Amino acid sequence: MLVLVAPGQGAQTPGFLTPWLDLPGAADRIAAWSDAIGLDLAHYGTRADADEIRDTAVAQPLLVAAGLLSAAALDASPSVVAGHSVGEITAAALAGVIDDEAALRFVRTRGLGMAEAAAVTETGMAALLGGDPGVTIPHLEKLGLTPANVNGGGQIVAAGTAAQIAALEADKPEGVRRVVPLKVAGAFHTHHMAPAVEKLRAAVGDLTVSDPTVRYVSNADGHTVATGTEVIARLVGQVANPVRWDLCMETFQSLGVTALVELSPGGTLTGLAKRALPGVKTLALKTPDDLDTARALISEHAGA
Repeated sequence: MLVLVAPGQGAQTPGFLTPWLDLPGAADRIAAWSDAIGLDLAHYGTRADADEIRDTAVAQPLLVAAGLLSAAALDASPSVVAGHSVGEITAAALAGVIDDEAALRFVRTRGLGMAEAAAVTETGMAALLGGDPGVTIPHLEKLGLTPANVNGGGQIVAAGTAAQIAALEADKPEGVRRVVPLKVAGAFHTHHMAPAVEKLRAAVGDLTVSDPTVRYVSNADGHTVATGTEVIARLVGQVANPVRWDLCMETFQSLGVTALVELSPGGTLTGLAKRALPGVKTLALKTPDDLDTARALISEHAGA
């Protein structure tokens, strides 16, 4: 059984889209999406530097575009789809809940709204490596931080004000080996993002929504979601609520997933899966050179 997963913000690197644009029809698709949302995705995915693509309003559409482009090139038929944070929008399009252009329009609104919310207060996120969640989470809450991403595999991401992140670096929870600041521009998946929720809620009325055609696993709680309206409601609310990727991986395991392929720019979620899902074959799509290996893996595991 195959699951396709889409990474979240922070996975982007300068120039990562460049090799994908050489695939037949890819440049035309990126150009059409760029026109639809008023953002030059080709420029940001090929020529922009790290600071430019760190901008939330840029990074989020870029990640969804890359995920959809790599999924089209892979042309797989997964049994399950899921996404981490903004990757859930990619997953919603792959599940047929919304079409590709609607996904790009939605994520453009999301990115702009979250960028505006992040500008109100200086906030950020940091990954904690190691430690026990039962110890780490109460420690974060004591410092006023939110466990914004509970990722499994020994990783929790804390979010809050710059001062709170600094306090965390000076006062790590017991058992945590490292605190690693992330390349994001705000405290995503916390109450700091509440204004963005309202913008998204106002935007979804124009969407044409269908029920998922494959199992869609929500990162709010790891549950499968059967209706398109519920998927969209969760996409709206998730910007101000924690991501529970640990519960998604528990669901993959309970469903009997045997292979996990991470869409471009892959690497983060496969790393977590290698630690949390022993026995599950994993592959990250980093460049089109990975497509043949991915197709071989899929031929062994898809269709269950």
